[in-house]
Amino acid sequence: MSIIMAFCVVLVVLAIGDVISAKTKAFIPSVFVSAILFLIGFWTFLPQDLIDISSLGMPFALLAMYLLITHMGTMMSVSELISQWKTITIAFMGLVGMCAGTMTIGTLLFGWDTVVAGTPPLTGGIVAAIMMSDAFAAKGMQDLAVLAIVMYVMQGFAGYPLTALCLKKEGKRLLSLYRSGEMVAAKPKSFNVDIPKKSKYNIFPPLPEKYRTTYMYLAKLGLVAWAAVSFAAATNEVISRYVVCLIFGVIASEIGFLERKPLNESNSFGWLMTSLMAYVFAQLAKATPAMLVEIFVPLLGIIVIGVAGMALFSTIIGKRLGYSKEMAFSVALTALYGFPPNYILTDEASKALAETPEEKEFLMDQMLPKMLVGGFTTVTIASVIIAGVFIKFL
Repeated sequence: MSIIMAFCVVLVVLAIGDVISAKTKAFIPSVFVSAILFLIGFWTFLPQDLIDISSLGMPFALLAMYLLITHMGTMMSVSELISQWKTITIAFMGLVGMCAGTMTIGTLLFGWDTVVAGTPPLTGGIVAAIMMSDAFAAKGMQDLAVLAIVMYVMQGFAGYPLTALCLKKEGKRLLSLYRSGEMVAAKPKSFNVDIPKKSKYNIFPPLPEKYRTTYMYLAKLGLVAWAAVSFAAATNEVISRYVVCLIFGVIASEIGFLERKPLNESNSFGWLMTSLMAYVFAQLAKATPAMLVEIFVPLLGIIVIGVAGMALFSTIIGKRLGYSKEMAFSVALTALYGFPPNYILTDEASKALAETPEEKEFLMDQMLPKMLVGGFTTVTIASVIIAGVFIKFL
């Protein structure tokens, strides 16, 4: 198979996943569709090294991971995180509950290594899934490497129906208060979760417009990622190199050296994410039918235990912070799918409940900011940190 043919096959499969996800309004995740197609292909006529032939595998995928995680750091604003502290606290506590459940009950039922492989991908991030898969593959534990990838693929099926149910209950509660006059249609102060471009910690002046080129954006991002990886190596990775990349991205953007979302500014985000997604599915080439049958029970068990722990912790802390149990659980559940499903689920619930455009706007104003911040907190930030910690448990 030629390089261009392999490339086309990979991208067509990914595109089919996107189309089906869009047609079903994200009820069927694109990653699930793509994973099924790749599995069938690997078991039948596709070469096992398809991703490598297409040039989307290693070492390009590793470079993409360094740059993407550093890029994620630039999306974090200290001031914005402080203003959304209640939502962020609930989201983090939901993940604490998830980890507490899997590391106690899950360990008793399925063993330590299985829980370590499955828990970080359950927190939602593709980077977390790759980190754990690579770590176990390096130790020759291929079944657990596949478990990490399949966990990432399947987690949305737990999150979608539970979130839809919780948001509808929360929406009914809010509408009751709105219709009785106890609540008025006023947008929350922190509705906009886009990170501001300026920081009070800036020490570097803004880059002149004429120098804002693709090369410049990528060069500066690469320098920060290189510094982060070098720092991690110099400290014997006391903190995972991926977590250090995230931290260095935060610092570099806060002081003004890096622009916010540099990969978007350089129009490079989609290309690097394509490589990362392709590398995720490359791991499925090693997944035999017998292996998938073997990991099915721990896969299902970890999801059930993790989500139960998430529900318990998020609702308890949510009640103390003035959130309903349904809203608190919905915020925590964003870890299982992130954006854009968190937006779509909120929009669908609001449409289903509202009788007027004003009521729909009211529901969106009340629920959407919390859902967006929850997804940003869990998938973008916490999943990388949790995976970095769990790698140390191997």
